[in-house]
Amino acid sequence: MRDLKQTGFADRLATQAEAKKALLARFKPKPSIPDPDFDRRAEKLAAEKEAARLEKERLKQEKEAERLAAKEKARQEAEAKKAAAEQAKAQTAEQIEEERRNERRERKAAIKAEQRARRAEKKTRR
Repeated sequence: MRDLKQTGFADRLATQAEAKKALLARFKPKPSIPDPDFDRRAEKLAAEKEAARLEKERLKQEKEAERLAAKEKARQEAEAKKAAAEQAKAQTAEQIEEERRNERRERKAAIKAEQRARRAEKKTRR
């Protein structure tokens, strides 16, 4: 009962060679079947990438618009502050000039009153 199949040396070598071929066949690349949805998936992926790119571009433009709006607002505020400061300075200058005019009027009025008083005094002495 030792050797039921009655295989000889040549049979064992042939079996070994077949097993070796089968083992090596496992590592050989198998022919691939092309995916029928490959083109549709590629188009879908390209569309998703394009949508993402457009969204990113839109966000970038919104951010740039916000930045420019903030910059413009800051410029307008600075301009308004500068105009207010110049107006205050002009008003202050006008007030100073008006005070100077009033002082001069008062001084001239006082001088004229003094001169009238002298004339009146001269007339009363004669």
